[in-house]
Amino acid sequence: MAPRCKAPRNKTIELTPKQTGHYAALALRAKKKFAPEEIENKIIFGDSLEIMPRLPEQCVDLLIVDPPYNLTKTFGENIFRQRDFDTYKQWLDRWLRLTVPLLKENASVYICADWKTSLAIPEVAGRYFILRNRISWEREKGRGAKNNWKNCLEDIWFFTKSDRYIFNLDAVKIQRPVIAPYRDKTGHPKDWQEIGHEKLRWTHPSNVWTDISIPFWSMRENTPHPTQKPEKLMAKLILASSDPGGLVFDPFVGSGTTAVAAKKLGRKFLGIEQEKEYVALACKRLEMADEDSSIQGFENGLFKARNT
Repeated sequence: MAPRCKAPRNKTIELTPKQTGHYAALALRAKKKFAPEEIENKIIFGDSLEIMPRLPEQCVDLLIVDPPYNLTKTFGENIFRQRDFDTYKQWLDRWLRLTVPLLKENASVYICADWKTSLAIPEVAGRYFILRNRISWEREKGRGAKNNWKNCLEDIWFFTKSDRYIFNLDAVKIQRPVIAPYRDKTGHPKDWQEIGHEKLRWTHPSNVWTDISIPFWSMRENTPHPTQKPEKLMAKLILASSDPGGLVFDPFVGSGTTAVAAKKLGRKFLGIEQEKEYVALACKRLEMADEDSSIQGFENGLFKARNT
């Protein structure tokens, strides 16, 4: 059978079996114990539950986790099956407690969830971390339901390990058009700037995000991974809650979005993934980041209103 031809604008990253073998071979394999210098800027091919106890303690500055939601979903050669709610909470606790020794005292934690999974995250993660906020973001994709509201909202729960943590507010402020351009007594703009023909104000970011587009076929970051998160989404978390050179860790790194965004933003990264196909995609994307460090929807230090 002849290979399927992609449309000219389809930029989805797809690998041949040979390429998959090549890129998967670039990842680290499980070993008895990892030294701190061995894990920086690496993808580890293996099961997080087995690998995390072998990682150095207090090496992680920022933990970002996009775990399987409590849905039956096929990930490569494995199927994550929906389970009763208490069993799912036990599964969350099983891997989450393994992250605690890995985090520095000033580390931050972000955990992704859908609306059902969100009911479990504060209870389970709250055993180990301090809850700071819940971010809700609009994922505008997918078909509508016939007998329910279309599900296009996901959550990211924000925790810290202690009361001493990093939050770089200026790095994630949003530039918005000014609705009421007040001026002071001298006639100068009050709390806004006039840039060209636009009147703009820098505002504090809220916990409701409507400026995210999830990856689709014409975006260069798109892969066949079924639950891929956008680089722009991860960029906001990384810029806000880590400094350049900090280590960003994702124990369910999938096709590598967290690691790629961290690399593009001058952070160190560590990811763990058990599916060979996704390990290969992550390593391929990290290679691509050497040639193109741009993040769609983030230009010149500004987050655009919507990906273009």
